[in-house]
Amino acid sequence: MTKSLHVLGIGHALVDIIASCEESLLEEFSLVKGTMRLTSPEEATALYSCMGPAVEASGGSAANTCAGIASLGGKAGFAGKVGQDQFADAFAHDIKATGVSFFGAKDGSGTPTGRCLILVTPDGERTMNTNLGAAAEYSEANLDADAIAAAEIVYLEGYLFDPIPARQAFFAAGEIAHARGTKLAFTLSDPFCVDRHREGFRKFIRESVDIVFANEKELLALYPGASFDEACAAIRSECALAAITRSEKGSVILEGETTVAVPAVKIEKLVDATGAGDLYAAGFLFGLSTGRDLETCARIGSLCASEVITQVGPRPQRPLAALAQSHGLI
Repeated sequence: MTKSLHVLGIGHALVDIIASCEESLLEEFSLVKGTMRLTSPEEATALYSCMGPAVEASGGSAANTCAGIASLGGKAGFAGKVGQDQFADAFAHDIKATGVSFFGAKDGSGTPTGRCLILVTPDGERTMNTNLGAAAEYSEANLDADAIAAAEIVYLEGYLFDPIPARQAFFAAGEIAHARGTKLAFTLSDPFCVDRHREGFRKFIRESVDIVFANEKELLALYPGASFDEACAAIRSECALAAITRSEKGSVILEGETTVAVPAVKIEKLVDATGAGDLYAAGFLFGLSTGRDLETCARIGSLCASEVITQVGPRPQRPLAALAQSHGLI
């Protein structure tokens, strides 16, 4: 069948609420500048009430990747769970405004939409306070089989692996995808996620995943005690295709006995590394779902990552399609 989506992302549906503040607000709430912490709904509400004028935008790792794919001219969809509040409407409006189709599930229990309150102090540091809310309650019942079938690739974020119902949804998504001729991609997301779920991740990769995304730290966390080369050999034996990013060293693509190494794109100044992995995945997945060879996929990924780290925020601020065209990649 003809696929109407290049990629369907499934992950945390979060609203980023970004506001400038003075150092005193951090002190009032005992916040450590430059860090990210999880908060309760009550804490999030109290902090939000003290924030000044804010910018709201849809957020979340897989959602950022989907926004990047749309910016490249690809057809992307995103599935996640929201509450029944004003932030749910804000998320839906914003993700659609990026050109991404939204396959949202609404929580009926009163759990609020997940939000990340981002406080920016005068020195430019970002202090993040995240309440996952309804985003963490995604389950198998929320899967849209038709949307999965419509995609060339389904992309899952490791951050969502924590709750057992969401984990079960991942395996179910794999079954649906493979029955409908859709490939399944999975990003390890963070070394802390790997440490919490190492064996679960490896089981999921072996049984369900076609494409793995990881940075070097995440890969080494997946295989404790291994050298980089040993870890590459291990992941090569457990999945068909792996894309490993290595910051300024570029990326390494592993498929069967094939290894493709691609250098990083040089930049003048690193401004904000937030979203680098998300946008690398966007470029790689766009290339793969549109029939490019592995080297070109990795080059598009590297270009997208280099663009996002020269700005503030995890979403591209100018069309990535024009950028990729200027480099002869699409």
